[in-house]
Amino acid sequence: MRPEERVAAIEARLRAALAPLELEVQDESHRHRGHAGAADGRGHFAVRLVSEAFRGQRPLARHRLVYAALGSLMETDIHALAIRAFAPGEGEPLD
Repeated sequence: MRPEERVAAIEARLRAALAPLELEVQDESHRHRGHAGAADGRGHFAVRLVSEAFRGQRPLARHRLVYAALGSLMETDIHALAIRAFAPGEGEPLD
C-alpha cells in the first residue's frame, strides 16, 4: 500500500469505529528511514483524535480502542503508532 493509501485507510477505520469530532493522521515514516523496524516496509504514524468514545476512559483504554479500530493494519501496514486520544473538551487544538 502506498503511503497516502495507508493514511486514508487509517482515517477510514478510525472514523468508522470511533466517530471522531477531530482527527489528524501524520505519516512520520520519513523520520525513521534506516531504522531496523522500518525495514519490513510498514510505516510510522501519529494520530490525534477527539471522540466521545474516550469520555471516562483512561489512556490505556483509549489506546486499546484505537488499536482495535485499526485491526489488521497494525500487523500489515503500521510499525509504530503515536496516539493522542482525547474526549471532547480535553487536549490541545489541531494546528
